[in-house]
Amino acid sequence: MPRTIFENIVIQKFVETTSIAFCQYTAIRFFEILFIEKGSGKLNINGHNINYGDNQVFVFIPNDKYNFEIEAPTTVTAIKFLNNFFTKFTTDSDALHQKDWFKKIETILYSTNRVNNIKLSSERERNSISALFTVLLNEFTNNELKNELILKSTLQSLLHIISRNVSHEVLKSESSKVQQIINYIHYNIHDATLISNQVIASEFNISKNYIGQFFKKQMGMSIKKYILNHKLKLAETRLKYTDYTLSEIALELGFTDSSHLDKTFISYKGVTASNYKLQLK
Repeated sequence: MPRTIFENIVIQKFVETTSIAFCQYTAIRFFEILFIEKGSGKLNINGHNINYGDNQVFVFIPNDKYNFEIEAPTTVTAIKFLNNFFTKFTTDSDALHQKDWFKKIETILYSTNRVNNIKLSSERERNSISALFTVLLNEFTNNELKNELILKSTLQSLLHIISRNVSHEVLKSESSKVQQIINYIHYNIHDATLISNQVIASEFNISKNYIGQFFKKQMGMSIKKYILNHKLKLAETRLKYTDYTLSEIALELGFTDSSHLDKTFISYKGVTASNYKLQLK
């Protein structure tokens, strides 16, 4: 079986370390999950210092920069999904699984503040995360154990647990009402029936006749425009990091067809989606 997945991720573990060197993979990293098993200190993320401690999870995207200021010896594992992880699918089954993973990653990235750690909802969740990281590291580093099926299923479980905790955090958020609405839109962006003005108004106990006015006053644009802009942002991410066709992207994001996506993308980037994809190459 071709081990493409092993070539497209990097897993590193540092045990009770007092310093962590600069990561050579940052420039080609699409997404990264950081699990701090134990230790204490500060993480400087994009210029913001936050304290870290035992059993904490952080996520990062390409432009994110972070470094550790370690106070107590720290045990940390990092999983880096490289830029080509979501390209060159070996089988239709792989493509299907990785599309599901991509949606979960989007949920994580666009529904949480990456300057803070993801809040795990229970001790059981923390134990599950720790166990999954152990399995991943064993399969990745031990040539006698290396099994792509186990690595795939473990990654899928890990992404599901993190996504589940992100959605749980969004639902109990005490942030402003408009931020709660934005979080709700991001989480449900793939289901048009859940992000109509009427459904959003009902979800947040706002009059359906007032919801549009309220959102526009807070955000300077209509809900419809905000949803469209967010879909175009997701389309850009797919164009950058996947081999999805324009038709596949249009179907997933609710555009009429690839031509509709192509033309609408001009308002977002000044070029059609197809030309944007060509420029990336």
